[in-house]
Amino acid sequence: MINKIKLVLALLLVAAGVAGFYLLAEHALVLRIMAVLAGVAVAVVVLWTTPEGQAAFGFVREAAAETRKVVWPTRKETIQTTLAVFALVVVVAIFLWIVDLGFLWMVEKLLGRSA
Repeated sequence: MINKIKLVLALLLVAAGVAGFYLLAEHALVLRIMAVLAGVAVAVVVLWTTPEGQAAFGFVREAAAETRKVVWPTRKETIQTTLAVFALVVVVAIFLWIVDLGFLWMVEKLLGRSA
């Protein structure tokens, strides 16, 4: 039960930070952003003390480790893949245009409106 209260408290702290952003409308933008960041920072600290928060932070750590393992494509590979996708889109568009013309011709024949 105490963990659920902490989760709700963390959510309320984020909401308070966002509310502070709007309540400090006449102040400098830096101060308004600091209000949001303070609310989020305190919420993270509260969230850290819950089992759900620990699991979430563990997941984020594991996800970051996995992204470091990714082999990103080179510029050349990216350009080649983009051109292949573009060419396929053009081919499919032409095919669908031809199919559409065929259906138009068939409907006109069925309705007796052909020239």
